[in-house]
Amino acid sequence: MRIAYLHPGSVPSLYANSVHAMRMCDAFAQGGHEVTLYTTAGTFTVDDPHAYYGVRPRFHIRWVSGPDWTPAGYRIRAARVRGLLTGPDTPDLVYGHDLYALTAAVGVAPLVYETHRLRDDPNTLGIEARLLKSGSPARLVVITHALAHAYRAAYGDEGLPPIVVAPEGADPPASPADTPALPGRPDVPRIGYVGHLYEGRGIELILELAHRLPGLDFHLVGGTPEDLARWGGRPRPANAHFHGHRPPGAVWSYYPLFDVVLAPYQTKVYTADGLGETGRWASPMKVFEYMAQGLAVIASDLPILREVLQDRVNCLLRPPAEPAAWADALLELLADEPLRRALGAEARRQALGRYTWRHRANRVLAGLPGLPGAPGLGPGGSEAL
Repeated sequence: MRIAYLHPGSVPSLYANSVHAMRMCDAFAQGGHEVTLYTTAGTFTVDDPHAYYGVRPRFHIRWVSGPDWTPAGYRIRAARVRGLLTGPDTPDLVYGHDLYALTAAVGVAPLVYETHRLRDDPNTLGIEARLLKSGSPARLVVITHALAHAYRAAYGDEGLPPIVVAPEGADPPASPADTPALPGRPDVPRIGYVGHLYEGRGIELILELAHRLPGLDFHLVGGTPEDLARWGGRPRPANAHFHGHRPPGAVWSYYPLFDVVLAPYQTKVYTADGLGETGRWASPMKVFEYMAQGLAVIASDLPILREVLQDRVNCLLRPPAEPAAWADALLELLADEPLRRALGAEARRQALGRYTWRHRANRVLAGLPGLPGAPGLGPGGSEAL
């Protein structure tokens, strides 16, 4: 099948949506499909975008520019995408998050619309409503059951295509090309956090833990220069080390260096611009990477994370507003190696058995015309996990 993947952001970029797009295109290609990613060139350049993201060069990338990131600019870019799709490279399926380009592509080929949050601004909300009510999307892909429920509440079952719930994913661990040199003490446990430093990610909690537990070193991998400058301007314990952004293809080399990893998401989690609140529906990519690595995870005890995580089965769950409980959990894991290993092993078993990008790619395509293995859709048109 020839798949056109429409990504509304840029490649390369510092943001998770570009990682998601590159990983999904790689997974579709791994499944034997001919894939082309339509995206905008990033504000910085890399020698090889595939290598930067740690994926194989088995899908094509077509850069389609717009004049700016305004609604008018998105529309111009969408028209350019449609022109490419209706040329000699007409796909069998159009897949993606790009509302403007998906709407422009109506009638070109069957559509699959994936979304990670309920729209709230009037402009994109109107575009989405028209797209969903047009009858064009073959299905709607969301990342959590909570988001599926939110869409049904907003649109009603009769106003939606079938919904497929597909959490984020991770690749099986790869052997690191090199081992980064970490600052700090070589003879103390290392506690890791990988991800952005936006509001709601629990960075304050990590710094509080570093203050309470001076015998441990805390390593935070990720963050834009702006966010690093913001956190760098605040007092912080000497045992908390900020590493900044690393290419997605290089992040794997940090995981083997950590004894325990943290996912301290708060009840409200904001996007890069600080405007979109996604904590009600999030499926954090890094949680699945932690799991695939077989690491012991301490995560926030939130309903959305309990769709995947189970306390004392594949992680420890603790209330996000109780640093004392997190400190106790850390000390318990470090003192109990059998528990640490058991939680990591079960997390890895579940990640590799359910949540790889290849599993996800198969899931979101299953049952579309020309593809075998259609799963049944459960009550309300949603595929059960």
